[in-house]
Amino acid sequence: MEEPRETEPAGEKVDANLKAAGGEILPDARSGLRLRGWAIESRHRPILNSLARQQWEEKLGTSHLPEMVFGDSSLVLFHEETGVKISFNAFDALREWKHEGLPPVEVPAAAKWKFRCNPSEKVILDYDYTFTTPYCGSETVDRDPEKLEARDRNFSLCWEESREGIDLVSLASKEPILFYDEVVLYEDELADSGVSLLTVKVRVMPNYWFLLLRFWLRVDGVLMRLRDTRLYCSFGSDPHTIPTILRESCWREVNFQDLSAQQGLSSDSASYNDPNLIMQRIPVIMKKTQKLRFPG
Repeated sequence: MEEPRETEPAGEKVDANLKAAGGEILPDARSGLRLRGWAIESRHRPILNSLARQQWEEKLGTSHLPEMVFGDSSLVLFHEETGVKISFNAFDALREWKHEGLPPVEVPAAAKWKFRCNPSEKVILDYDYTFTTPYCGSETVDRDPEKLEARDRNFSLCWEESREGIDLVSLASKEPILFYDEVVLYEDELADSGVSLLTVKVRVMPNYWFLLLRFWLRVDGVLMRLRDTRLYCSFGSDPHTIPTILRESCWREVNFQDLSAQQGLSSDSASYNDPNLIMQRIPVIMKKTQKLRFPG
């Protein structure tokens, strides 16, 4: 599937295309736009300082966090008619990492990692130090309760299983890109023995928005893990129409030994810096498609 393109178009051309599509940039120097009933905004903030890290550890009930946590960075998509807000942030992702609690990956280098947090103490790696998360995003309804219909006041958003697929034809179209951005949520270099990275990319076109939330893990010489979540929303002609949002989640994983023995590929970790170049060779562990049920 085509990923969000990484080339940002020139500013003046974007403004003209955005105006032609009936949209506008967000005010107050915010990064994003308003289009077809959606307000889409990305926020880039510095990594957490030591005090904020301590507060997060207390809230999450852990003494471990990735090396770089961009705690106030986020991507937010807000549908103004229904009040539905879909967002992506590091705290919720780490909360789901903590809840899932995968066992730690066994690696030869683990012995030296035992001293990464407290050099003066022997620390046993009894937690998932890769920070693998099943996180697919956060959804809320942000509406004034007094303005809600009685039937909607107790409504909770729900992802339902769907047989519909993301429209690949639309993704391959040559529409102008009205907005593109990539937000890093957290990153860890696994004591120079790999990478653990959670990012979210979004692109907005005249007729749809599409985003990719990606957790990418490479433990050198041991395994690669890819958890991708793609969301797609096609704009209707009427901004008051309830939108349809499809979500595709895919978990891929392979160890280096199988990659070399079964597929004849290199076992050199340096060959796999870009997940886009290897993802089709990584076996699928789980895949599902869902549709978001909106309040009426």
